Amino acid sequence: MTETSSPLLSIRDLQVTFVTRERTVHAVNGVSFDLERGEVLSILGESGSGKSVTLRAVQRLLPERRTRISGEIDVDGEDVLAMSGPRLRDLRGGEVSMIFQEPATSFDPVYTVGQQIVEAVVKHKGVTKEQARRRALELLELVRIPSAADRLDNYPHEMSGGMRQRAMIALALSCDPKILLADEPTTALDATVQIQVLLLLQQLQKELGLGVIIVTHDVGVAIEIADRIAVMYGGKIVESGPLADVVRDPQHPYTQGLLSSTIHAASRGTRLTAIPGSPPNLSAPPTNCSFAPRCRFAQDECWAAIPPEVAVAPGRMSRCARIGAWGDEPQGIGQLGVEAA
Repeated sequence: MTETSSPLLSIRDLQVTFVTRERTVHAVNGVSFDLERGEVLSILGESGSGKSVTLRAVQRLLPERRTRISGEIDVDGEDVLAMSGPRLRDLRGGEVSMIFQEPATSFDPVYTVGQQIVEAVVKHKGVTKEQARRRALELLELVRIPSAADRLDNYPHEMSGGMRQRAMIALALSCDPKILLADEPTTALDATVQIQVLLLLQQLQKELGLGVIIVTHDVGVAIEIADRIAVMYGGKIVESGPLADVVRDPQHPYTQGLLSSTIHAASRGTRLTAIPGSPPNLSAPPTNCSFAPRCRFAQDECWAAIPPEVAVAPGRMSRCARIGAWGDEPQGIGQLGVEAA
């Protein structure tokens, strides 16, 4: 009998709620997924869908006093929610690292980039500062920062946006993590630099065998780098599966809407189809399909209850009451003439 290895990251029924005097926000509502070793998972969705909150929950980076977290988060078989403070500090940056959305505000402005990488390496690897500085130089060269030796002594504000993002990737990789979390890593960059950073991430992931979760609202970013995709809406995953399958044959109307509102070669000369309305108010989480108010397919059953997960195919899931009852053929990027990577 062949033994199957456990997932590198396993999340089950994750619930994240923010509680303040004014209101309670149910940001993540029962999210479950696995990340396999060497896999790239993209979490796709609009702002406010719960993507970044899910990512930060993996390292418990959310403010403790006003955050309630329940469910299961296991990293390589260890329960993150049960970790003590010292163990959690070892996890952060050591086994699980994060590339933040805006490196200009994520780096400490009063220390050089080299000092910040050295500090992380000394803490997690237990080496001398001289050894850590050599490691920092290797990392800046690995992420292809020109004149890396000089850049070690640059402050974050002395670097361009693209170079800061590369330095953030170097910092995230400094302690040989098993899992790399990337929160909108290309949002603040222009299109040319975005492509360079994505190609760099893709190459490093393959060379180092990392498990990667990349959060994005950009379908193009997901197509460029992901093996699997999970589409989030209203704090839930509404569709997931292998990237090519989801893109070519989307089963959830929200996924259809995201793909149809994306610019690509086949859309030249045509009007984009925008998703009407706004995301749900998670201060009062819906008791029915959260996408129903914006969905052109919505019927009575969509307003009656929250739709359960439906297995569309092996490794594929969708939350829609009308799976298998579409009147029209779904139009994903595959049908519109753009092949998934």
